[in-house]
Amino acid sequence: MSAPDPGVIALAELLAQYMENGALGSPDGIFADDGVTIVENFPPYVFTGPDAVARWATQMRAHLAGVAGLRHTFEEVHDFSREGERAYFALRTHWSGVNGGRPFAETGGWALVLTRRTGSWRVLGYGWAVIDSETGEPD
Repeated sequence: MSAPDPGVIALAELLAQYMENGALGSPDGIFADDGVTIVENFPPYVFTGPDAVARWATQMRAHLAGVAGLRHTFEEVHDFSREGERAYFALRTHWSGVNGGRPFAETGGWALVLTRRTGSWRVLGYGWAVIDSETGEPD
């Protein structure tokens, strides 16, 4: 198993920053042009097909409505492997912010599959799983 190149981690950062910004704007440059599959913890849970990214972005904006100050931190990459122009890795991620006036903290993991096209890494698919969460008292 080798370590991921900096472009792999930069892409995960770009995806997390897109979410931190409320999924506003376009996720261009993050996802592959076709064949994307996303598994999330909000309906419809699986986003696939030609309009997967557009539908995911719309639902992500709705999912983040009422969330303020969303921030993430990553732990080290686990289980990285690469074969040709595809790479896989798992990434423990911590999220924090305020939702509906209540602070929250969430820990989960992304399993990401990337594809490299024209020299750049893009997300071909990911699955998100929450493994721990806490909600505080309203501010």
